[in-house]
Amino acid sequence: MTDLEKYVGLLRRLGCEYRTDARFDALTTFHIGGAIPLLIVPDSVEKLRAILRAFREDNGRYFILGRGSNLLAPDEGVDYPVILLSDGEFSEIAIDGDTVTVGAGALLSKLCAAALDAGLSGLETEYGIPGTVGGGLFMNAGAYGGELADTLESVVSLTPDGALLSRKREELSFSYRHSSFADNGEIVVRATFRLKKAPRGEIRAAMDDYMTRRKTKQPLNFPSAGSVFRRPEGYFAGKLIEDAGLKGYAVGGAQVSEKHAGFIVNQGGATAEDVKALIAHIRKTVFERFGVRLETEVLSL
Repeated sequence: MTDLEKYVGLLRRLGCEYRTDARFDALTTFHIGGAIPLLIVPDSVEKLRAILRAFREDNGRYFILGRGSNLLAPDEGVDYPVILLSDGEFSEIAIDGDTVTVGAGALLSKLCAAALDAGLSGLETEYGIPGTVGGGLFMNAGAYGGELADTLESVVSLTPDGALLSRKREELSFSYRHSSFADNGEIVVRATFRLKKAPRGEIRAAMDDYMTRRKTKQPLNFPSAGSVFRRPEGYFAGKLIEDAGLKGYAVGGAQVSEKHAGFIVNQGGATAEDVKALIAHIRKTVFERFGVRLETEVLSL
């Protein structure tokens, strides 16, 4: 019996949803990537703990997936299980006064909409970011001067050893596009945000404004993984790329967006190798022209 067959037996006993025909290109916003041998979709923390316990006993590799909005998956796929946090407890949103507790798999857009319905302000800049709460906290997602950690009160995470930890924001080393979760191997399972009461009309207006800015400036009509590069100190990555004459430059099906040079878009049929080659060309050209080393914020498997 292979490890995957053993895991399927466990998943059946747990009553856990799984698939053996999933692909990354259907589960990432880049629409790039190959086969996933076993996609596991737990709907509770306890099921997730049981699954991780089995992996730990086998020293098995796995990957945690949310919305796949900041991910470049390999063309050949992977040979290990992928755990998708999207259902059950991981998608729940509960509001109590001015606090919102939300599962790691909930979409940021749904979190923002729930806050709006409750007349709670503080998450407006996150509206339109195509990710989940867990992925957003992993990289401290943000835009327009705001970051997800700004209104965060606490996070419950699952350690590789199966322990549940609850910590305050101040204990999690949030910084620009970074958090402790990028280093410690823990899995975010839920988070609590403390917001402020505000008129719904004001919240709605702010959300609409940020969404209009995104639609005006970003290439939302093409598959992408958002901003490819971290903001270099003292510069804007998109402007450096544009000033280097690379707007519209393409490798295969991957192109520097003609609308916003900080984005690489999939024009159709782009491969992960196309994107990697384009990233390498951008970095080399920008360094030669301006002496600035661009660092990627997109996760590559």
